Amino acid sequence: MAEVAVSIVVEKLSEMVVEQAVNAVSVLHGVRDDVVNLKNELQWMQCFLREADAKQDQTQLLRMWVSEIRDLAFESEQLIESYLYKTSSSQTRFHRFFRSFHLYELPRRIQKLRSRIHDVSQKRETYGLVQGQGQNSNTKEILRYWRQPSPYSEEEFVIELEDDMGFLLSQLLTHNTRHRHVVSIVGMGGLGKTTLAKKLYNHTKIHNHFDCRAWVYVSKEFRRRDILQGILKDAGRDNEMERLREEDLVKLLHTVLDEKRYLIVLDDIWSMEVWDSLESAFPRGKMGSKVMLTTRNREVALYAGGGGGTITNSAPHHLRTLTEDESLRLLCNKAFPERERGSGSNSIIPPELENLARDIVVKCGGLPLAVVVVGGLLSRKGCSKEEWMRVVQNITWHLLKGQDRISGILALSYNDLPSHLKSCFLYSGLFPEAMNIHTKKLIRLWIAEGFLPQEGEETAEGVAEKCLNEMIGRCMIQVGSVSSLGRVKTIRIHDLLRDLSVSKGKDEYFLNIYHGSSLMDSSSSSSSSSQSNRSRRQAVHSCYESYNFLKHNAHHSRSLLFFNREYNADTERKLKFLQEKKLNFMYRKFKLLRVLELDGVRVVCLPNTIGDLIQLRYLGLRKTNLEQELPLSIGNLQNLQTLDLRYCCFLKRIPNVIWKMVSLRHLLLYTPFDSPDSFHLRLDTLSNLQSLPYIEAGSWIEDGLAKMSNLRQLGIYELSGKTVRSVLSIAQGLHHLHSLSLSLKSEEEEFPILMQLSQCTNLHKLSLNGKIKKLPDPHEFPPNLIKLTLHNSYLQMDSISKLERLPQLKMLVLGKGAYDWPELRFSGEGFSELRILRLNVLRELEEWRVEEGGMPRVEHIVINRCEKLKKIPEGVKGVNCLKEIKIIGMPVEFEHRLRTKDLLEFQHAPSVESTTDILANMKLNVVVGATNASIKRVPPTQRYPVSREVLKCACFVRQKGAKASSERSTRVVTKLAIFCCYLQGHKTVIEDLLKKSVQPGD
Repeated sequence: MAEVAVSIVVEKLSEMVVEQAVNAVSVLHGVRDDVVNLKNELQWMQCFLREADAKQDQTQLLRMWVSEIRDLAFESEQLIESYLYKTSSSQTRFHRFFRSFHLYELPRRIQKLRSRIHDVSQKRETYGLVQGQGQNSNTKEILRYWRQPSPYSEEEFVIELEDDMGFLLSQLLTHNTRHRHVVSIVGMGGLGKTTLAKKLYNHTKIHNHFDCRAWVYVSKEFRRRDILQGILKDAGRDNEMERLREEDLVKLLHTVLDEKRYLIVLDDIWSMEVWDSLESAFPRGKMGSKVMLTTRNREVALYAGGGGGTITNSAPHHLRTLTEDESLRLLCNKAFPERERGSGSNSIIPPELENLARDIVVKCGGLPLAVVVVGGLLSRKGCSKEEWMRVVQNITWHLLKGQDRISGILALSYNDLPSHLKSCFLYSGLFPEAMNIHTKKLIRLWIAEGFLPQEGEETAEGVAEKCLNEMIGRCMIQVGSVSSLGRVKTIRIHDLLRDLSVSKGKDEYFLNIYHGSSLMDSSSSSSSSSQSNRSRRQAVHSCYESYNFLKHNAHHSRSLLFFNREYNADTERKLKFLQEKKLNFMYRKFKLLRVLELDGVRVVCLPNTIGDLIQLRYLGLRKTNLEQELPLSIGNLQNLQTLDLRYCCFLKRIPNVIWKMVSLRHLLLYTPFDSPDSFHLRLDTLSNLQSLPYIEAGSWIEDGLAKMSNLRQLGIYELSGKTVRSVLSIAQGLHHLHSLSLSLKSEEEEFPILMQLSQCTNLHKLSLNGKIKKLPDPHEFPPNLIKLTLHNSYLQMDSISKLERLPQLKMLVLGKGAYDWPELRFSGEGFSELRILRLNVLRELEEWRVEEGGMPRVEHIVINRCEKLKKIPEGVKGVNCLKEIKIIGMPVEFEHRLRTKDLLEFQHAPSVESTTDILANMKLNVVVGATNASIKRVPPTQRYPVSREVLKCACFVRQKGAKASSERSTRVVTKLAIFCCYLQGHKTVIEDLLKKSVQPGD
């Protein structure tokens, strides 16, 4: 409905009035009252549109009336934004000469628009289009509006289908075949295939059974390269993949998986062609290797299970719908999430609502997604019987549409959203299907678009976070991943809901998507072409030889987002792109853009005309090929809120014009290898800046840091010890600062002894990279510190006793060089709140002791390349909360002991995840005499220094078993043989080897 369009325009007009009110010279001077009156007129129309949205059975007359209102809203937006553009001080003298003319024209044109709005309003009354009584405002719902249950790590309420779970678990753990085995879950969209697959994938038995696991989401918009890279990343091989051709990726994946017991999950596979393109990458692997796929198409499951001759298959497992009782239990869990749960649904549902609840679940047809979405809707309605009856009546109306009943139920939940959440939901349709959307980026885009209402003194980011959590609570979006401390990092949208957002978005002229053949589709009819040309937001999902088709949208477009990353491996295409400069027209034509996202597009330079996009709020240049220096005209972007220059590897310098961007909130500069120079920047005008996570130390610290009063996140590198004192002194006055990262420029520098941190009461995260001669006492740390990261600190042994007394610490990272002593001891009362511990590259650590009672709440332990460490401490084995131990780059003996001895002694055994498989880290072919055998993967030589003879012996042992150990033996060979046999399940061979007394001189 047009309410979304009108709501956005009203918010934009409000934003413009506020922005111009604080400007020294306002271009709205003299016409401000006219703009405010226009905004008020549209707000009145918005109230009537809300009533129209509630009427599901709209007549043609009502649709025409709504369309007129939408057109008036767009015209109002176009009029004001064009005026601001034409009268901007950044324009030429020619434009400024006509400023008085535009100033005279604007009130007259506003009056015409108001007159037309009045006429449209009269039509409403003349034709009786919407009854005037309006909808009852639900006071309780408003009070509960900002309920924020966080964090979300997994789906909280899932109906356990024990028969399905047990059957599929047995299929995945079976050893009855020497070939890889395909397990398929089949069912319609929304039936819970992915949810069930996720529970299986994360099951402790699956964790411990498979040497390697990988999960990839395939979807309709399948790209073979992305799938291969996703599997390789999960398998621990994510280096330099973009430089490889697809066929090389297939070979690499085949090599990585060979001789492993692996589980690969292909979620949401749509066609047989997709399986054909991936099958060759999956080797036989070790006995018990599995490929699990979810699909809506039974034929795809049968084809994947029976093709190729090297696989065996079970019959596809058809996921059933929920029974009425199961549906009722799920509905009640979602509708009443805060009530205590007993053995049945009757324990949490009010008796007067039970019959209505049963009516609802019957009409949902046992589809979990429909039940969950309606449950999320009802969670906002409380226990009002009238509200529940209204939901039942609307569902009945949707069911009359036959095959569209599920989309109708989903649309019901969409219609219940407030107008600003409708905009946020529709925006998710711009992103490619199955994409994990980073929440920080999404929030910045929402703010740039102007979707969000002002909530008192709350920041726009704070309002956006609440909106995000409410949409998760309403089950309109799903949590993709969470950070180590529980913050939602990425979200996803179910494909059915995404279809709804795209469909609604196109109807509203909210969005248009270019993907593959969509160019032909949009030109196939004049009506659809006209619709796409009027859309406010354009998303490009495919690569094209030319982007001239976008010119038709320039007049109406406010956002342009590219999701068509052009890979470096495609050199010929890249060169063609550089020669054509095929996007340069964009900076001239799209004059009213608010969002320009070029993430991954191979742009080499920005033209000076980028400075003409004065309405721009968001400029994303991440992973572009920008070279040398940005144009000076970029300083004209005074409305810019987010400038993302991360991973611009060829960009050498940023011009000293950033200070002109007085509205800037997020300046993102991180590039891991060679960041562009930033020490020279003047930043003293950026009082709105919130995020500055990576910047080089410079004079801006003394001149401007104290003026960044809204700063939340700060990271500075190349610091001297003297400059650190200045930073910490200033940081005490930055009352909103919650994350601070400081890195010294050399090993000779030291952090000051008294670091003045106790006054930073809002600081939750602290990262220090550099020598710390004396660690501050616990009371000298920030009192609310949650996460502490230390690198190259060279701590004294007694420093640990200080760290373990930090009262709020939930995550500790001891990185490379942080602690260089052979013994690490945690006391029995230490780290009382710690949830996550990471020990990274502590090369001298040999023994780690945890006294009984230490780390009582720890849930995750990561041990990374602590090569001298012999074993897990005994004190950890009694921790009931421990869920996972992850080991990376550890010696073979350590992992072998952990899996075969230590794990059995835990009171509550955690899952173990390892990337140290001796056959996983390196591809190396060695021809061994007449046997012509080969070792395909061995550890890096710097980690496991072994001779060529040892490699030959290990290869021979793997092929010939225990005989080889007596023919060519050293202690190293025996260890290699034991581990190779262990991975292949040869327990008797291991026992035989352990009985042998092997001396170094044999």
